[in-house]
Amino acid sequence: MKILELTALELSEKIKAGEIKVKDAVKAALDRAKEAEPAINSYVTLDEEGAYAQAEEVQKKIDAGELTGPLAGVPVAIKDNMCIKGQLTTCSSRILSGFRPTYTAQAVENLRKAGAVILGKTNMDEFAMGSTTETSYYGPTRNPHNTEHVPGGSSGGSCAAVAAGECFGALGSDTGGSIRQPSSFCGVVGLKPTYGTVSRYGLIAYGSSLDQIGPVAKDVSDCAAFLEAIASHDPKDSTSVERKDCDFMSALTEDVKGLKIGIPGDYIGEGLDPEVRQAVQDAAKVLEEKGASVETFDLGLVKYAIPAYYTIASAEASSNLERFDGVKYGYRTENYEGLHNMYKKTRSEGFGPEVKRRIMLGSFVLSSGYYDAYYLKALRTKALIKKEFDKAFEKYDLILGPAAPTTAPKLGESLSDPLKMYLGDIYTISVNLAGLPGMTIPVGKDKEGLPIGMQLIGNAFDEKTLIRAAYTYECATGKQYEKMADIRAAMETGKEVG
Repeated sequence: MKILELTALELSEKIKAGEIKVKDAVKAALDRAKEAEPAINSYVTLDEEGAYAQAEEVQKKIDAGELTGPLAGVPVAIKDNMCIKGQLTTCSSRILSGFRPTYTAQAVENLRKAGAVILGKTNMDEFAMGSTTETSYYGPTRNPHNTEHVPGGSSGGSCAAVAAGECFGALGSDTGGSIRQPSSFCGVVGLKPTYGTVSRYGLIAYGSSLDQIGPVAKDVSDCAAFLEAIASHDPKDSTSVERKDCDFMSALTEDVKGLKIGIPGDYIGEGLDPEVRQAVQDAAKVLEEKGASVETFDLGLVKYAIPAYYTIASAEASSNLERFDGVKYGYRTENYEGLHNMYKKTRSEGFGPEVKRRIMLGSFVLSSGYYDAYYLKALRTKALIKKEFDKAFEKYDLILGPAAPTTAPKLGESLSDPLKMYLGDIYTISVNLAGLPGMTIPVGKDKEGLPIGMQLIGNAFDEKTLIRAAYTYECATGKQYEKMADIRAAMETGKEVG
């Protein structure tokens, strides 16, 4: 079997058995990235020299028996909003061009401790604001299954890199579905953990009360291994939670007998593409056949999730992004007259249209006279949405539904109508508002060959039930990571093959 066709866990086993060298795994991924990048544009930066240096160091530790974990020697990619000391970190924005942090994000440090090799930083929507990875200053990322379509966003670079075989796993961040939706569009597995499970230290914030780092992987087993590696309590992050149940790989059991699964009626109603609905309902039947009970129920307040989310996220963004002013780091305009003019021109030139739109919206809802009417009302709505989920989880172990209303749209379609793009987050944003874990797994393809993803939502700190259900579905259907040959053929023709 070729190196690139292995999952992360399979690769690590072969490396530890001496069948594959870490350097050869890194070379295979880098060669693949160089071949695919002109078409896909998954990466902002590839650190070839650094990756080979890491590979040599990791190989020595594996040979010495110091690194024995399930991810030792595995080449991975990191979304470009996570700091790595000395490496370019831009959030795919002009305003952070040339910025090299003096510290590394804790989640990345945890991956390094596990023996993973960092290949580079992946493309994203600017400051994670978008659902298509088209708002990046470095140009759009394309979907490996069909390069005329978007990969989703904002973690589209990470998901596309995994789907195209340019790495064996990646880290993304999820503020309102930014791991789960692109995972659905790219046909990979993505998991947004419970808020506080993974340290946000070193993650450049978009919406601080909503952001959460999570893994993107080829299959459910890899995803569980990555989550186990990055989850940790971190005193540097005040929102970090000390958990005792982080052995997520123990949940990789094929057993859903007695599991109660609810499907919100609003999630499979009007506005959902018929092919997506059918694929998700078929996936629910598979779990039912394996012993789970599945029923439809009413999850209230769904229609209020989008206005509440965009009010809160934009308010937090306007506050978080005020620090980017051209004084200490990043981009500064060349011609200006005085300090205030420098601020104005730097931010006008440095931020893209979507970021400006959200900063303006956030500044408006936080302004005098509108704070109570919009922002406080959104916070109250957020609390009510959490109560609705609490009520649902009194009856159900899991909530099942689609990850997105459609498969991946064509490039340019969403940017022309921002409101339509916002509405595309309808199934994912409630999970962030309630601080819950959510997971996307591939469950089929539409008539054009574009992947369809099913979303599983769990109760707070119950990622293990998500993993168990997803693993059971994967084993029952054999829907594991698609062979590289099919994806390569799809990339070359611009259409899905087979």
